[in-house]
Amino acid sequence: MTRRYYTPDLMIQQPMVELPDEEAMHAARVMRVRVDDEIELFDGKGNQSAARVTSVDRRQCVCQCETPAFVDREPTVELELAIGLPKPDRAKEMIERLTELGVTRIQPLVFERTQRPPADAFLGKLDRIVIEACKQSGRNRLMSIAPVMRFAKWISLPPNAQSSQPANSGANHTAESTDRDSLVPDRRLVAMPGGGTMNEIVAEFAAQTQFRSLQCTIGPEGGLTDDELSACRDVGMVAVDLGKRILRVETAACVIAACFLRD
Repeated sequence: MTRRYYTPDLMIQQPMVELPDEEAMHAARVMRVRVDDEIELFDGKGNQSAARVTSVDRRQCVCQCETPAFVDREPTVELELAIGLPKPDRAKEMIERLTELGVTRIQPLVFERTQRPPADAFLGKLDRIVIEACKQSGRNRLMSIAPVMRFAKWISLPPNAQSSQPANSGANHTAESTDRDSLVPDRRLVAMPGGGTMNEIVAEFAAQTQFRSLQCTIGPEGGLTDDELSACRDVGMVAVDLGKRILRVETAACVIAACFLRD
């Protein structure tokens, strides 16, 4: 299995690259890399490079890399999920799965029925899960996680303002924004009973060849209130029904991602 390490300043440091502290400790203490081992570096913006370890100790790992290349493993559709995060353990697993599936951006929302808003420290942990999922899956772009917003404020913003909010400032990978952090959706959906079926919505979206970006709102445990659903309709969101059974938040998110991000 290829050993991959996240190096956000790969393009600046190359060809001699020192891994970030956390990555260096993981390489030395967990993966037990040695001098002359072959590894792979990626910067979370699409660039990757083969590299050879030149020195390593318990806290530092330096390597010499080949010229980085842009390797695109992203879906053709950019998907943002505006979502009420579930409980921590389930949220962590959800973030891992959504990163692997290729979701572009997560906007955590606080709805009327949200029991406990996520803390900034927890979002920092989710950012680390994104990095680990990219390392495992071979994804070269990091899924961004925006700061938590209240639904009432978020829904009042125009789509371009909603998707241009800076990503979590506590994460190592958010110091430099990318074009993908400013997602303006071609179509906006809200998961709710009584809407169009998933097959219908996916087919309609696929038929519109100019559509390349999508935003979907998923409520918290207990669902959106009537007022919140009305607010979604008022801004033109299309309702999508996920089936006869009631899905947990993380299941609904993965179903939506899997249906729209097929390539």
